[in-house]
Amino acid sequence: MKHAQATGAETFAPFQQALTQGWEKALESFQSLGAQGTASAGAPWSQMPKLSFSGEKLRQLQEQYVSEASALWQNGFAAQAGADKRFAGAAWGGNPVSSFSAAIYLLNARTLMGMADAVEADAKTRSRLRFAVEQWMAASAPSNYLAFNAEAQKKALETQGESIAKGIQNLLHDLQQGHVSMTDESAFEVGRNVGTTEGAVVFENDLFQLLEYKPLTAKVYERPLLLVPPCINKFYILDLQPENSLIRYAVEQGHRVFVVSWRNPDASMAHYTWDQYIEDAAIKAIHVTQEITGQDKPGGKIDTLGFCVGGTILSTALAVLAARGEQPAASVTLLTTLLNFTDTGVLDIFIDEHFVKFREMQMGQGGLLQGGELASTFSFLRPNDLVWNYVVGNYLKGETPPPFDLLYWNSDATNLPGPMYCWYLRNTYHENKLAVPGALTVAGEQVDLGAIEAPVYIYGSREDHIVPIGGAYASTQVLKGKKRFVMGASGHIAGVINPPAKKKRSHWTRADGKLPATQAEWLAGATEHPGSWWTDWSDWLKTHAGKQIAAPKAYGKGSAYKASEPAPGRYVKAKA
Repeated sequence: MKHAQATGAETFAPFQQALTQGWEKALESFQSLGAQGTASAGAPWSQMPKLSFSGEKLRQLQEQYVSEASALWQNGFAAQAGADKRFAGAAWGGNPVSSFSAAIYLLNARTLMGMADAVEADAKTRSRLRFAVEQWMAASAPSNYLAFNAEAQKKALETQGESIAKGIQNLLHDLQQGHVSMTDESAFEVGRNVGTTEGAVVFENDLFQLLEYKPLTAKVYERPLLLVPPCINKFYILDLQPENSLIRYAVEQGHRVFVVSWRNPDASMAHYTWDQYIEDAAIKAIHVTQEITGQDKPGGKIDTLGFCVGGTILSTALAVLAARGEQPAASVTLLTTLLNFTDTGVLDIFIDEHFVKFREMQMGQGGLLQGGELASTFSFLRPNDLVWNYVVGNYLKGETPPPFDLLYWNSDATNLPGPMYCWYLRNTYHENKLAVPGALTVAGEQVDLGAIEAPVYIYGSREDHIVPIGGAYASTQVLKGKKRFVMGASGHIAGVINPPAKKKRSHWTRADGKLPATQAEWLAGATEHPGSWWTDWSDWLKTHAGKQIAAPKAYGKGSAYKASEPAPGRYVKAKA
């Protein structure tokens, strides 16, 4: 028995030596990556310093790798890939070659991520390296290739090659349309089965159309509600289907609702600036809403809501108006909004002086940031879920993704004017000046967010990777009015679009109303409630909406603001 064990050890020794040599080569590759950078000059990666590693972490990682690799080798083709959903199908378990390749891949992925964590560098360098490794490993998964994907192979055999033919058709279709299909886009049409809440366009200029929605109650609150959605997406995320429409929900609660529908910029808007988005869009929308509803008289107020970048734009506009002596907001609701850009999550890896200067040289004086580029950036923040999942389904398996309204909206990209985008990039994400009183001049006024005299409802999503929960919470320390903070479960979109009728997800509030310095401190005293945050917001908003009056029988007001076309209007239908 001892002799057999000794012989086994001698037999395995060359494999252990090969593993060690492979480890050394991987380490050399990492060091080379640090010395040379991972992208062309001008990109944020080009200044990556030479890497050094924690010796203790590397030693532990190497021991763990050798141990796990040895176990895999001994199990041979009996190795299983584990719980990773990419390899969880029965076909993977029934194909020893595919299963073994998946197990080896997962081991290498864990090890490379461990090496990234072992780098001794500043947090931003480690985050960039980790992101690069994640992209590399996501792209190199055996599930992405027909030669290794057991499920795709099984389907090809069962369909006698029809799935491969269909996959090629899907690939050609997506190449023609310019993006990977996440849903059956032919199943949706804006105004037909998404963005269908009844209303009309009551004002427009080159930047936006203002939509007013038909009341669904006999009486409405005297103070209207103006919604400012993000200009990097289309507004109908707030009005997908009747059962998950925040716009329709607000109308049903008795509010007279107005919404900014941003124009999808084309070449004629290539020189538009941040100042124009504030002055000619957000401020104009506030004033027109006041005029239509009679709230332009002394003391007149409107309720306001901003979502994501729309919240940043709305808050900036209200600060500009405050500098002019105007306080038009009875209340402000901010949904997953950044005002203090200290915590920007994974997006921070892209932002440094070199990247910002590159963008300014590229389009700071004119040009368009294409919507497809924005969409790709956000998709690759979650590459397995939003990129490779569809590559495998569409092309390797020949499947047509099922209809899903949210993913249809996600694929409906918008452009941005270069000067506006570059200003926003430098002054918020890079230099974080918006939260500093007087640090920025916008539309001729010094901006002080603390000058906004309105109660504020601030919402953040717990798993948000676009506006991290800490970044959303940071607004509580910037704004000076009476504030309420609420946290919801899920991410940037699913956390916001969470109608009460679904009875899904939880939200957290704090009964004592305290807003300590950090979100973690706030959460320690918070209480979890089942279901949507919408009802909590609705109860809060009604206390700021004024008395109830008879609902208007017509859109707009007189000849100056008459209905020109039905909602959702033509601006939202323009493609990038």
